[in-house]
Amino acid sequence: MRPYKVLVVDDSAFMRKIISDLIENDADFQVTATAANGREAIEKVNELRPDLVTMDVEMPEMNGLEALKIIMAQRPLPVIMLSGINEEGMKETILALEWGAFDFIRKPSISNSQDIIAVGESLREQMKEAMLAREQREARASAAKPPEPPPAAEPPAPRAVVEPVRRIPEPFKKEAGKLPLQGTEKPRAKAPVEPPVDKRKPETGTEPLTAKRVVKPAPPVPKPAPERFKGRSREEKGAGLPGQRAAAETAAGSFIEPPVATGGQASGSRSVRKLVAVGCSTGGPRALKAFLENIPGDFPAPIVIVQHMPPNFTKSLAQRLNTFSALEVAEAEHGMVLRQGAAYIAPGGYHLTVVPAAGGQYMIELTKEEVRNGHRPSVDTLFESVLQLTALERHAVIMTGMGSDGARMMKALYDSGVTSTFAESEETCVVYGMPRSAVELKCVRHILPLQEIAPRLVQAVK
Repeated sequence: MRPYKVLVVDDSAFMRKIISDLIENDADFQVTATAANGREAIEKVNELRPDLVTMDVEMPEMNGLEALKIIMAQRPLPVIMLSGINEEGMKETILALEWGAFDFIRKPSISNSQDIIAVGESLREQMKEAMLAREQREARASAAKPPEPPPAAEPPAPRAVVEPVRRIPEPFKKEAGKLPLQGTEKPRAKAPVEPPVDKRKPETGTEPLTAKRVVKPAPPVPKPAPERFKGRSREEKGAGLPGQRAAAETAAGSFIEPPVATGGQASGSRSVRKLVAVGCSTGGPRALKAFLENIPGDFPAPIVIVQHMPPNFTKSLAQRLNTFSALEVAEAEHGMVLRQGAAYIAPGGYHLTVVPAAGGQYMIELTKEEVRNGHRPSVDTLFESVLQLTALERHAVIMTGMGSDGARMMKALYDSGVTSTFAESEETCVVYGMPRSAVELKCVRHILPLQEIAPRLVQAVK
């Protein structure tokens, strides 16, 4: 099988060389061209039709964000962004994810060989996941197409029946051409059979909640993952978050104090009786935007979120999501007291747990415990803390993401009688990994496309 074609885009010739070498360490990928800016990238995408693009964010003439917009409009394909760690680069990376980039990695430090190796491993892992997701999506689309009806067969040409010539007495002769000979009339061709069309309106999420939701039979199984992508999972390999997320906390691995709440919260907030916990990974920023902008400001429960992402990027993500949502969205800080009408995003590099606090309140605790399922923050760690909060009405949600983080503890929540569990359906996932793992454990009450999760959750909580 031919290697996948990759276009590498970066304004630095040295960085183009480093990224190209990292990619070609895997025989499944071949760098077929490079580009020095976004304008060149668009031209080469149209000319060469690569399978995948790595795109620098900040470039002269046309930056990666502008190029991504045009590429996704003209010829959508997986694009992995390479981001710097400055504030502007992080903000633009969050926008890129929102506009359709598959994922991103942090640019390696050219003076640190270990960092270059780590970024290379993360990049190749993402590239494989991007190709696998694309092939599964294509297989699913192909399986969903109704079979075309066979063309109507041409009716056989009628055979003229020649009767023996009989002499007709003169008085009885008929005018020629008035009566057709027997068998010369053509049979009518049958109209081609059209496939039946389902005229029912798609489900809009307005029917009453029930644990007996009927799940439609799955379409024919897509073709299996290519052999080259089989093997150890991301968790088994201990791979970090995108851009070597787990290893990106500090260069020396020293302990960093978690961000601490500074007392700006209202102390007399209403007591919390309900809680929503959400987990997502690849494709998560775009999914979270669609999810949070459909939650009303008077939502009667705090929402705690784990999005696999490296340090600092989660702050930019929270700021961006806050502009779309009626809720107050913020990066979580150690000691924050949970409030209704607010959403809290776990900071990259820290596990987030919810614990009881004084006065019947609940607060956020951030820890530097070991990486779990290849991640810190981990969805399983969040869900495990929620499992202990039996006095609350609890709801758990898993959306798009590679791997299986969150599935095991969602199963524990489900078995304990948690109020509701939700998973994003395959049709809208960028990567159907985490939701699939939860569905396979039979612990999901509501399997819904992304646009239906928030309205249904609002019904369940209110």
